[in-house]
Amino acid sequence: MDFRRRETGDYMAKQETALIVGAGRGLSASLARLFAKEGMRVALAARDTDKLAGLTKETSASAYCCDASEADDVAALFEAVTGDLGEPNIVVYNPSYRARGPVIELDPAEVQKVLMISCFGGFLVGQQAAKQMAARGSGTILFTGASASVKGYPNSSSFAMGKFGLRGLVQSMARELQPKGVHVAHFVIDGGILQGPDDTRGADRGEDGMLLPEAIAETYLNIHRQHRSAWTWEVELRPWVESF
Repeated sequence: MDFRRRETGDYMAKQETALIVGAGRGLSASLARLFAKEGMRVALAARDTDKLAGLTKETSASAYCCDASEADDVAALFEAVTGDLGEPNIVVYNPSYRARGPVIELDPAEVQKVLMISCFGGFLVGQQAAKQMAARGSGTILFTGASASVKGYPNSSSFAMGKFGLRGLVQSMARELQPKGVHVAHFVIDGGILQGPDDTRGADRGEDGMLLPEAIAETYLNIHRQHRSAWTWEVELRPWVESF
């Protein structure tokens, strides 16, 4: 039996469109490279598209300026991508922001920004993706979480708020949209991600002390291509040397 032919969206049948929101170095760049290698049309969205010039040239991707925490920006993004490349088959939400410090010292405005980017933006992007995908009965929406998605650390309360909220959103969306043929999944990235060859943290932490973005990207693609008889709503990824 060819399980892939029965998959929702049938990625074998036509060229797919992938939209990565919060594009930049590290994971999103590795996702763009992998999706392009797999023959997908790739759209990259970021507040600053100038930083994407090299990546768009390398992957033949299209770049779009978008503040994911602004509803009008997100709606315009999906309209533009759909018009240029077709409705996205896979959407990845990757933006993140944090405000560190003791809870009694945190600037409320900074905490609000964390929530708007880490959580509310995920809702806006997820909502637009769901509107298209539920209507056609196929598609994948993937959200990038962190250790803070399941564990609140000292001096990191705002980040935990944003990531806990994002995880709750994804869990609810997965249950709501699965019967409509839309695969929604959350990734707990439990560890630091190498941002490039100039990221010295890799050498400081020793062999396999950091997650390789290329390896994470492969897992995202595998989740997108899971057969619908065995869908996953959440995946945890960490280096084998990471304690948990």
